[in-house]
Amino acid sequence: MTTPENTRIIPLTLDRTRLDQAAAELYDDFSRSRLQRWIKDGKLTVNGEHPSSPRSTVYAGDTLRLEADTAAVGGAEWVATDMALPVEFEDAHILVLNKPHGLVMHPAAGHHDDTLLNGLLAHCPALAEIPRAGIVHRLDRDTTGLLVVAKTLAAQNRLVQAIQDRDVKREYLAVVNGVVVSGGTIEKSIGRHPRDRQRQAVLPNGGKPAVTHYRVRERYRAHALLHCILETGRTHQIRVHMQSIGHTIVGDPVYGGRPKLPKGAGQPLIDALQGFGRQALHAWRLSFDHPVTGQPLQFQAEPPEDMYALCALLLEDAVEYEGP
Repeated sequence: MTTPENTRIIPLTLDRTRLDQAAAELYDDFSRSRLQRWIKDGKLTVNGEHPSSPRSTVYAGDTLRLEADTAAVGGAEWVATDMALPVEFEDAHILVLNKPHGLVMHPAAGHHDDTLLNGLLAHCPALAEIPRAGIVHRLDRDTTGLLVVAKTLAAQNRLVQAIQDRDVKREYLAVVNGVVVSGGTIEKSIGRHPRDRQRQAVLPNGGKPAVTHYRVRERYRAHALLHCILETGRTHQIRVHMQSIGHTIVGDPVYGGRPKLPKGAGQPLIDALQGFGRQALHAWRLSFDHPVTGQPLQFQAEPPEDMYALCALLLEDAVEYEGP
């Protein structure tokens, strides 16, 4: 099944790269070997033409279009795995979940049958007939919180369009290093890091437009709890944007660096900061119109215990430091 989502534009960061390499970056729901087969079978075109081989060079601005039946891929390759899914809401058209940390979204190397997608297939086997089993947006493995999944193709197409039109409001809570004086907006393009392909980076010349709004909910001695609102949804967007303004997210293993310890902090807080083994980032609120009924929906999920306990210790430290 071909959808508008199956069209990709080669960004500057992938200029003059091999077609199969660029396709693997842009169609990351599918394995590189599968994409190479589709290229050889003429099911992935470049500017409307069939490339000679997966090794063909592509250039910034080229248009890729995948004309394969992507909806059928799931039934052939994905495994349904029973797991406890934290369902916040469900009807015939959508699911809203509160994802725990440590849960990978899609099958990949090292995670063949223990991802959210595998659990969704067990929960609702009909999702095998929908691209990406109905997943329309992502949370990083160790980011917690709310996300919506489509249970029908019509609902998926409408939700994808709503996200593209910025009609889905996604709000996060993040504990960051450093004292943030006031809120603001970060508007910096994001793309693949030029040297480390596993990371994202702010790219002044290239990348995709990315906008994050933030405001301060609580200030601590050397940290802050931020309320972040995504206007766009790039990979690692909040994590990269916070790093770009010098306020990395506590515990972030990729962008965070060493933990920042308040001077004279007690041992419980030191242990909590040094031992926080994931980014302290939580998808707190999710608001959108129901893709079928049009009813306005809003969901809220409080942060998990580890993040709540960290904030409590930071607040206790700040109060003790100020004194009575």
